[in-house]
Amino acid sequence: MTIKKLYYFQFLLFSVFSVLQVAAQITVDKEKISKQITAYKNDIRGPYKDIRWFCTDGSIRQPKDPCPDDIGPGVQHARYKDEVVALAKENHIYLGQILAYTDKKDFWDAENNHSRLKQYQLDKYLRTIDNGWILQKGQFYRGAVQSEDEEAWGIDFYNWLLKDDKNLIQKYFLIRQSLKDLPHNGDDNLAQAMRSQSKVISDIFPAFMDLRVKIHGQPEVGDIDKVVDFKKKNTAKLTAPINKQLDGLLATMKAYYKPVDIASFEARTALLKNSSIGEAIQKYATANSSEVAPETLIPATAELVLKIREALLTVKDPAARLQLLDISLKMEEIIFKNAPQWETPTVKELLTKICYLGMATTGAGYLELWEWEEIQGVLNAYDTDKLTLEELTNVLETARGQVEWSASMVKANYQEVVNLYTGFEPKAYGFIDDKIRGSIALYLGKSVGELGDFIAKESSLSNKVLDIQNQSAVRGLNPGYAFGELVVIGGSPDDIEVSSDKIYVFQHPPSDLKPIAGIATVAEGNMVSHVQLLARNLGIPNAALSDENLQNLQKYNGERVFYAVSNKGNVILKLESTMTADERALFAKKVRKEEKIAVPIESIRLDEASILNLRNVDASDSGKLCGPKAANLGQLKKMFPDNVVEGLVIPFGIFRNHMDQSMPGQTVSYWTFLNDMFAEAEKMRAQSISENEVENYQLRQLETLREAIKKMPLQPTFITALEKGFNDVLGRSIGEIPVFLRSDTNMEDLKDFTGAGLNLTIFNAVEKDKIIAGIKDVWASPYTERSFKWRQKYLLNPENVFPSILVIPSVDVDYSGVLITKGISSGDEKDLTIAFSRGAGGAVDGQSAESYLIRNEGGHQLLAPAREPYQNTLPTTGGTGKKLATFETAVLNGQNIQEIRTLAKTIRKTLSKDTKSDYEGAYDVELGFKDNKLWLFQIRPFVENKKALSSGYLESITPKINKKKEIVLTTNL
Repeated sequence: MTIKKLYYFQFLLFSVFSVLQVAAQITVDKEKISKQITAYKNDIRGPYKDIRWFCTDGSIRQPKDPCPDDIGPGVQHARYKDEVVALAKENHIYLGQILAYTDKKDFWDAENNHSRLKQYQLDKYLRTIDNGWILQKGQFYRGAVQSEDEEAWGIDFYNWLLKDDKNLIQKYFLIRQSLKDLPHNGDDNLAQAMRSQSKVISDIFPAFMDLRVKIHGQPEVGDIDKVVDFKKKNTAKLTAPINKQLDGLLATMKAYYKPVDIASFEARTALLKNSSIGEAIQKYATANSSEVAPETLIPATAELVLKIREALLTVKDPAARLQLLDISLKMEEIIFKNAPQWETPTVKELLTKICYLGMATTGAGYLELWEWEEIQGVLNAYDTDKLTLEELTNVLETARGQVEWSASMVKANYQEVVNLYTGFEPKAYGFIDDKIRGSIALYLGKSVGELGDFIAKESSLSNKVLDIQNQSAVRGLNPGYAFGELVVIGGSPDDIEVSSDKIYVFQHPPSDLKPIAGIATVAEGNMVSHVQLLARNLGIPNAALSDENLQNLQKYNGERVFYAVSNKGNVILKLESTMTADERALFAKKVRKEEKIAVPIESIRLDEASILNLRNVDASDSGKLCGPKAANLGQLKKMFPDNVVEGLVIPFGIFRNHMDQSMPGQTVSYWTFLNDMFAEAEKMRAQSISENEVENYQLRQLETLREAIKKMPLQPTFITALEKGFNDVLGRSIGEIPVFLRSDTNMEDLKDFTGAGLNLTIFNAVEKDKIIAGIKDVWASPYTERSFKWRQKYLLNPENVFPSILVIPSVDVDYSGVLITKGISSGDEKDLTIAFSRGAGGAVDGQSAESYLIRNEGGHQLLAPAREPYQNTLPTTGGTGKKLATFETAVLNGQNIQEIRTLAKTIRKTLSKDTKSDYEGAYDVELGFKDNKLWLFQIRPFVENKKALSSGYLESITPKINKKKEIVLTTNL
């Protein structure tokens, strides 16, 4: 048996599971895994069972019985405990991985988004911050891991991995990051060790916290003296263990801040002698070996870091590629160490620094090359004498975007595995923050913050967000004001029950957000997600902020605050005690009932009980026979017959007929039960019963109704008509073609209420019984708690909500998203805003979408790249699938953008005319591309909250900005 076969045999139980299988099983065992980890921390062997020799011929020998010379040298290391092997089999969780024990392909773990490699990195992080973590005692288990064998394996792994161009193209960031953690050349990740040691010290000696914050947030060589001074000042209080920890930190810091030997780079290019990149490195080493001025050294180094990335594919030898990547890491270290020393007294020097730090960030993989190409022209703006305030603001927004994209690259790669481990080891949550703080993006962010402060001063546009630092990172997304308790949620929002009178700060907003008073998010998602559109429509103040901002707001969690976002995007967040009389007056009176919206029912036709062909429906039927989704899609079918699928429409009348049936367990029909509930609610209000109690009563009744609708018998005549519609219109029998069932109520797309995403869509149903059940689920969806709460809050007659259903064949698009026929960020009615994600259902559920401002005068501006690690697929067998996504190319190509321009022009020119409508506003269009063909799925009015936009208070806090004001770039900051 070969050694390879032996490893495979030993790891047979470490079988590969799909992403969905892993996700489904992980939640079950969190408590059990947590107990296992605690046990391993106290076990002198940690996660290991025993130590053996593994010989070249496949034999296994006792630790004191080495492999004989005649069968090869073999390797010695530990074997995993049986429960560790079982944990890998059942949950795809790998603890205490020994590389010499691992098949290279299994470790790369491409089928599971490289989970094993990422777990190895996370394991190393946990060991540095938690005294060895699961090896607290096992780290002294002699012979368990042999460093020379691990390093040899690492070199072998990278020589195998780097043979494939595809790996470098698609996974450059991950591969480069892994080099900091996998042994392969004797280097250590000293930067991470320094941060981890300072954290450990502050945990056991809180007086060290200020220095820890400094080392984590603004590291520089002068920190060594600060730690030495700290030791001297606290000599009397320091115990021997704390002194030992401080000495260890000082040793790490001195090793880390030892200048990188640039002259040695020539010797590192042995495998690159005959390449242009090898010559470029040698020239760099010669020119900069004695350079100490950061304003000279950083630009030269940044240019070379980017060149190395661009040249990697021209070098075919994997060992040479590894050499290049290691040099790139050393150059990143040079930039990271020197960035704090680069002083920028003028605007021009600050813009220069931002540009080169951005370039280095791209070279390090935090941005894709195509993303850098989109923005580098804007960041090169320092090469002139003066800029208008508008042009300078554009530089700021672009650079700020780059900082956010860099953080989102880290999250896109590691968030999944961090979420997995956080379930049983809370300390894992700090891993992503550690990765971001250890990147050049840390200093890029600080420089961008300085530019933001300067522009805020010049434009009189400044935020007033309590007392937090780097306030220029906060930016308003849509205007509004709110008052209530501040709730700061740094982790997953999934288990959070939100309240309509509270203000939430989320790391990631939930896609099914219920009514809230105000919102701010780190992961903005995109400007046209359902959550963002609802907030914009309803005048809910909404802002984006940085990770650092969120952490700084944690201390105000639970405080009552006033929150406002102006029409220009500046943000106010203050404690209740500091509110002005005008601000208090905004909440002195309750919103009058007359300000609510009435669902129009004057023209509704409930007598139509036939299934309709989408071709026979148009915009004039909206609110009469069906909701606006079907009516408007029918209109689009007339305008763009080749870009809209065939479809069926189940009108309001069919739902209403079914609601007249007797409700099981009740003495009345479904319809009577519903109306009795609303009548009883009004009686309760007349008796001065609290609104909370009334709402709870309604929600209980609606739950009963909802469950009854899901079990409702469908009339035989309806089933027959549905089967005929599938055959005649969709061209296949029911059960043979996957379809979407889209809820389409008369409460959507009203003049002042969008209703976006409040009701159910059944994705890609195939089997007849699933389609039948799906119809009833869609009919029940307006009576869910979330849907009811939104419309109860804003509609005068929520009892008159009728659902119709749009049935359309699934299109397994390559990418999909949303078009708004208005520039949301520019405010220009002639511009366009688009947001797309890979796969189906893109952008609407708050994915990190590729977003553009398409300018009317020509050209476009990248607002954000897509950073979703998975994309939705629509298999012909039904349901939804997940496929791994990569970011090395843009979602949209030039042809797609041009087609969207043409589409928007046609919509603006003809839609109102063809529908005889007096609507003059923007439209919200859902669309997708399959093999570069454009498909249209929905169009609706883009509804903004006019009250928030025109509010006198919001206008009063919005400064008047002279965009044409010229800034001479030699101006001192």
